[in-house]
Amino acid sequence: MRLRNLIILTVIAPLFLVLLIFSLVAIKSLEDNVRSRLEREVQVITHVIGTTLSHALTRDATEPLEESLYSAFSFHRIYGAYVFDTNGQEIYGLGLGQALFSAEAIRDVAESGEMRAAYREHDGWHYYSALKPLTAATGEIRGVLQVNRLNTGIENYTGVLSQLALIAFVIGAGGIVLGIWWGFRRHIERPLERLLAVMQRVEEGDRSQRAKANGPQEYARLAVGLNGMLDAMAEKDADIEARRRKEIELEKRLRKSKKLAELGVLAAGVAHEIGAPLTVINGQAQRLARRDRIGDDERAKLGRIRSEVERIVEIVRQLMELGRRHNVEKEPLDLDSLVGATRELVEDDLDRRAIQLETDLPDPSPRFLANTQQLIQVLTNLLRNAAQAEGVKRVRLSARQENDWLTLLIEDDGAGITRANQSKVFDPFFTTKPVGQGSGLGLSMVHRIINDHGGTVGVFDSEMGGAGFEVGLPLSQTDSIEGGTST
Repeated sequence: MRLRNLIILTVIAPLFLVLLIFSLVAIKSLEDNVRSRLEREVQVITHVIGTTLSHALTRDATEPLEESLYSAFSFHRIYGAYVFDTNGQEIYGLGLGQALFSAEAIRDVAESGEMRAAYREHDGWHYYSALKPLTAATGEIRGVLQVNRLNTGIENYTGVLSQLALIAFVIGAGGIVLGIWWGFRRHIERPLERLLAVMQRVEEGDRSQRAKANGPQEYARLAVGLNGMLDAMAEKDADIEARRRKEIELEKRLRKSKKLAELGVLAAGVAHEIGAPLTVINGQAQRLARRDRIGDDERAKLGRIRSEVERIVEIVRQLMELGRRHNVEKEPLDLDSLVGATRELVEDDLDRRAIQLETDLPDPSPRFLANTQQLIQVLTNLLRNAAQAEGVKRVRLSARQENDWLTLLIEDDGAGITRANQSKVFDPFFTTKPVGQGSGLGLSMVHRIINDHGGTVGVFDSEMGGAGFEVGLPLSQTDSIEGGTST
């Protein structure tokens, strides 16, 4: 059962029933009081006149009889007074209502000697009439007095008033019930329905729903409480999602670290096994190149052999460095000095390809703890990687400082990196360059160095149109955390 119907049935309806009963009892009491007053007045008047008329009948005097009857009309709303003998025959009378009682009724009063009164209607008039025996001094009943009093308006219409009062009560009760129903609907049901609708949408998965804090104060407080609970749930969900992403990221870093560690072990073994043969090959090629009997073409080929051997040695060295975690020796470093040193190293590569390098650094320049040579290697690898991309004409290096965290952005206007390759760029040996033009270890080295510094590195689509790399570094030693990759 709905709440409003329950309230109407258990509270309003019993209250109205009590009020109805009380009203009916009050009206009935009023009616009885009016009738009782009317009867008392008629009886008192009858007694007063009856005493005088009894003396007049004893003396058989007509004049005192007339005077007594006339005196009855001095009382309020006395419309008739008659004197009958013991046989019911009229001796003298004045006014209306002579035929209200039959002769037999009058004889019964004379015989019984007791006063009798009753309500009578005659010719459309309503009366209250009393019959009183007229007794002589000897106790003999000499006649009967009849006094007729006309009912007042309220005496005639007490029944009608009762009906009107009942109708008014019903109409008023109906209006009150309707008003209560409308008020309940507007101020209780609708706010509850709005709150319920919000909770249902939240249950269906829309966690962005919020209740409007309007309406009665209690419902506004309830809406504020509901919104607070939903906000707390949203914060918990965000925290859980952040933890989940962090765990996924940590798992990725662990897998990558494990892969690099395994690669380092493999590289160490390979370096040990091929180090001696490579040294022999390089030495023999060098000795052959010194002979005068070989031509320039053969000498060039021997030089090519030596350069490829050196390239193999460098790759093995990078693999060994990549797989081994380092204890980074940090020193105070100025960002402007770091960017200036890096710019000098890559300036020739950029000028050779007619690439413009733009810088946007904060002022004053941030200072932080880092390994200068390793960070120069990071920026050099990223800038050269951008310069070697297809269609690049502009490269931008920018930085921003937020609290105790420094973010470096290296962006270009080239063709960019496809979404499919963005998740692979930091993997060892992954490269999009032609065979022989890249080892695929440069960005892996960048990841390892930033990871050792407790920072983060990630790739994104630059607003310049090409690829962008974001490097995050803590500005203080205490803010250093386990770094990782973000994409």
